[in-house]
Amino acid sequence: MTINDVEAAALAAVDEAAIGPLLLDLLRVPSVTGSAAESDLQHVLAGHLERLDLDVDLWLMDLDALRAHPDFPGGEAPRTEAWGLVGTRGAGDGPTLILQGHVDVVPPGDLAQWRGDPFRPRVEGDAVHGRGACDMKAGVVAILVALAAIRTVPLRGKVSAHFVVSEEDGGLGAFGTLQRGHTGDACVITEPTSGALMVANAGALTFRVEVPGRATHGSTRYAGVSAIDAYLPIHAALARLETRRNVGADPLLSDYPVPYPLSVGTVQAGDWASSVPDLLVAEGRLGVALGEDPAQARADLEACVAEVCAGDPWLREHPAVVTWPGGQFASGRLPAGHPLAGLVGDAHADMTRTSHPAERGAPYGSDLRLYAREGIPTLQYGPGEVRFAHGPQEHVFLSEVVTVARALVLTALRCVGTR
Repeated sequence: MTINDVEAAALAAVDEAAIGPLLLDLLRVPSVTGSAAESDLQHVLAGHLERLDLDVDLWLMDLDALRAHPDFPGGEAPRTEAWGLVGTRGAGDGPTLILQGHVDVVPPGDLAQWRGDPFRPRVEGDAVHGRGACDMKAGVVAILVALAAIRTVPLRGKVSAHFVVSEEDGGLGAFGTLQRGHTGDACVITEPTSGALMVANAGALTFRVEVPGRATHGSTRYAGVSAIDAYLPIHAALARLETRRNVGADPLLSDYPVPYPLSVGTVQAGDWASSVPDLLVAEGRLGVALGEDPAQARADLEACVAEVCAGDPWLREHPAVVTWPGGQFASGRLPAGHPLAGLVGDAHADMTRTSHPAERGAPYGSDLRLYAREGIPTLQYGPGEVRFAHGPQEHVFLSEVVTVARALVLTALRCVGTR
């Protein structure tokens, strides 16, 4: 598309030199999901939005009311508070575009696998390393820089920044923001997408399987039943279930070897080396297909476990119990043919002088499905590669943040219009 004079002026106002220092500042805040630092960062970002002369809504969420809501998306991290943050500019009669990013990060894991402190970011050439660099503080920075660049442009509609907590463990922040009444006509979430447009997300449901055994002394193991041994056929059956559920996956996810993974993430059993364990607890995530009712996905896994129990002499009388704690991510997608994909794709192409980026689906859950459920057309477009998220090599290239920030400027101006 042709860049007009207003767009050109706004692009010239993109402060590329500010991107690196701002990202480093945000990365130094260890905003792990549910921690006090997560709340601290919301207040830091509120200050940034206020300095940009946005109308800022910073509020303490009512956790009890949100958790009691029938559509509550679940959660895994313990927390005593959650802060919502929305900044808006423009007051015209045009559409409202939401630019959304989450501020929470996952724990760093084994510190020995990091080169240095994960919350003391380091710069190597064009790359910034640190926990949250890719997922997704670079995307938050791109939003801030884009908002600064259009600060003086008279808008016909509104641009609204939603900075949310708790995305990593279910989406409490986005859910609470939408429940407060902050809405729009379209939404771009700046999750890392490697230059592609993520127009759909598969879902993911956290499950727990409790398998009973019968304890006895290890020297007389034949007098007991090991919960570990009882679990093994269930584990094998879950692998077969994953294979079956991935037959005929949606073409948007054709680039992934396993579009809807079923993964057991933790297994705990026993409390003494010389005792036969009388309980095994396995927890994992079940991939939800695009458009699939999460209730059907849960029923599939429950039926799989029940079938194993019915065919096992011990489990038939002492069946495993399946429950669904933690995050419950349904799938979500941008309606086929919606103009938001063309709008963001054209903006990216204009900034990179390349063709329209590919439209894909993602095999993980995100806040996209919460906005889509509210009737807000939503896609993901942001800096970084998701394969580096959650790992000790997490990093993002500053040049990608620049590209996304500039594309967001064009997207915002073209979506809401100017006077």
